[in-house]
Amino acid sequence: MKAAIIGLSGLSLTPAEEAMLHTQRPAGVILFRRNVSDPAQLKALTARLRSILPSEAALLVDQEGGRVARLRPPHWRSHPPAAVIGRLYEADKKAGLRAAWLTGALIGLDCMGAGFDVVCAPVLDLLVPGAHDIVGDRAYGTDPGTVTLLGGAVMEGLLAAGVRPVMKHVPGHGRAHADSHLELPVVPDELPAELEPFTRNAARFAGLPVWAMTAHILYEAWDRFRPATLSPVVIGQIIRQRIGFNGLLVSDDIAMKALSGDPVSLTRQTLAAGCDVVLHCTGVQAETQAVLEGCPLLTDQAHTLLAARPVASISIGDGESLAQERERLGLLEDGIRAKDPTEGHHPA
Repeated sequence: MKAAIIGLSGLSLTPAEEAMLHTQRPAGVILFRRNVSDPAQLKALTARLRSILPSEAALLVDQEGGRVARLRPPHWRSHPPAAVIGRLYEADKKAGLRAAWLTGALIGLDCMGAGFDVVCAPVLDLLVPGAHDIVGDRAYGTDPGTVTLLGGAVMEGLLAAGVRPVMKHVPGHGRAHADSHLELPVVPDELPAELEPFTRNAARFAGLPVWAMTAHILYEAWDRFRPATLSPVVIGQIIRQRIGFNGLLVSDDIAMKALSGDPVSLTRQTLAAGCDVVLHCTGVQAETQAVLEGCPLLTDQAHTLLAARPVASISIGDGESLAQERERLGLLEDGIRAKDPTEGHHPA
């Protein structure tokens, strides 16, 4: 399989996309709202993908809750943004932790039922006052300990549903003053607080099928010339060594405007820097074909990490009782109808 996860153009596969998937064999496919209309359509699409792709290939979706959600009412459950869970935790720590686990579990069940096996959540970035609102209510709070615990609980819930979580955006997006979907943010300082949620959860979930996604940010304290996704220094010395993350490392979407260069060159730079898999999400056929044709195969280690699956401890039949339990906790699902800041820029 090629070391790339790709996007698709619409609600069903085009003949050109089918041929490309057969011949190029990507490591996975990520779907967006342009690919989703209703449960029957989505299940047909994911089933068709499963019939074409290798068994180890992954199907991904961004489903954080709140404004970043590809599966939405009336066909799917709504889920609160991270900030709402964080506020509940401030008022009642036990209830907040339980709400985080329940939300992860319910998101996992919804996504598993639709045919996905990887959810690009949770956001482990800190909410930093004065920074860009691209993170905003997607963060569990300003305190590293709170973000660590609530993000970890969400990951536990996702794993319980049999879905692999993706903690993002490593090594930390919260301090950025720009949106990496639109331009390259520059962070001049060290990030000891921002690293904590990633470091502690990397240790907590070591050996389990948990992924991480890089940030397209220039961290000048570590590498003055290359954003994290393209930096062997940030990936090798910070993400792998200092944070201690040894799971599958996937880039954020290389089509985002924070990165400059053609997709094939960026694919090679991303993998050379140390990412296991590159993410290219536009769904534009010519770009996607070029990325896959220019992309090397997965390394043996990356293939092993990609193939790892969690063992589910809950099932879709548990969803209603879990949803009722979450409702009793009194979560207010504000922020769900807010504009998704990532839609059209892919992925979150």
